[in-house]
Amino acid sequence: MTTNVAVPAMSGEQIVALSKKHTLYEWSAQSKVDPIPVAKAKGIYFWTPEGKRFIDFNSQLMSVNIGHGDPRVIEAIHQQASILAYANPLMATEPRARLGAKLAEITPGDIDTFFFTNGGAEANENAIKIARFFTGRHKILTRYRSYHGATAGSISLTGDPRRWAAEPGIPGVIRVLDPYHGIERGWDSGAQALANIEEVIQLEGPQTIAAFILEPVTGTNGILVPPDGYLQGVREICSKHGILMIADEVMSGFGRTGEWFAVDHWKVVPDLISMAKGLTSSYIPLGAVGMRHHIAQHFQDKVFYGGLTYNSHPMGCAAALATIQVYEEDRLVENTRKMGAVMKELLLNLQSRHPTVGAVRSIGLFGIVELVRNRSTREPMAPFNGSSEEMAALGRFFREQGLYTFVRWNTFFTNPPLCITEKELREGFAIIDRGLEATDQAVVE
Repeated sequence: MTTNVAVPAMSGEQIVALSKKHTLYEWSAQSKVDPIPVAKAKGIYFWTPEGKRFIDFNSQLMSVNIGHGDPRVIEAIHQQASILAYANPLMATEPRARLGAKLAEITPGDIDTFFFTNGGAEANENAIKIARFFTGRHKILTRYRSYHGATAGSISLTGDPRRWAAEPGIPGVIRVLDPYHGIERGWDSGAQALANIEEVIQLEGPQTIAAFILEPVTGTNGILVPPDGYLQGVREICSKHGILMIADEVMSGFGRTGEWFAVDHWKVVPDLISMAKGLTSSYIPLGAVGMRHHIAQHFQDKVFYGGLTYNSHPMGCAAALATIQVYEEDRLVENTRKMGAVMKELLLNLQSRHPTVGAVRSIGLFGIVELVRNRSTREPMAPFNGSSEEMAALGRFFREQGLYTFVRWNTFFTNPPLCITEKELREGFAIIDRGLEATDQAVVE
């Protein structure tokens, strides 16, 4: 006979102290870490053990797209765990079979074959492996304002400063400039940006380049929505030189921009597409790299040299199937377009009334605000890869007021779950509005 003994719930202070004592936090000097203790979450909200409620205005890591605690996904995970919790990736399971078929329905063009991973970084790792195996070439083009993950290969693909500590990284990575050059310099035309890419390809030798990996809408480096014609131009350049186009949709995929995938806005079909985050809404870790039919056929009689213990994990696949069903049943892609229009108005309203707001950008429920110290010179409120007293104070204000979002450099993000209502959206923006009133005092006219 077994006796169930209730374990007392820990306080927020206890959770933080024990977590900091025995675990490492990412991208941080551990003495500077000040995590929010989380006890439960539902919809667009989460709570501390003491009951303080936060609006999750960043969907955690831009990933809990359907919102927290959806019973349909939880039940799918429970059912799968009770039937078959794990089978190794050399076997075939029903969730794996069904998920591959479902993804083939919703991904662009003739992408119809998928290699499953633990997350987005591993999806990008395997995308570049596939590109190199398929083309027989070695070099990979990527952009400076990019993030592709923290594993050895993916951090090498990353352009932003998070790669610096990992350098020199894997060989063969070549970077090109983005259309966007920061708040002070602004945007190139799409034509100029494409000409820059073409020039780099010529200088590197097109016959040496296997792939060009890019986020169709750049995520943590600024929610950079490309000028019309840019992605189509990238597609044409890649096709012209036999270079595979890899769309990193880890953050921008699964409804975040108002389409299933960001490339759908421009009717572009990449050769490879990486995904994670919204694939399961982060209820269970799962990523995937999808490939066009002719690329998959290459491996019919040639070995694919890749593998992961948790590739096509049954519980992950079951969670993904249930998550996709939620997107469809609740019409979340459509809701994103509707609420995205409201959010665009709210962002523009902030820009019109707050002198610190130098720029706002959004597509769907993928948004950002860039703050400046001087509207004439467009000097950012914090330097590249740095912070400032004003940005730190704004971050503290958001936390005190129960709004959770990323404050990074001179920016902060507006990326709520796709199930958000207009009332909830306005509730979050009301907190932002109050926070910017204090920040405005730092403006130099």
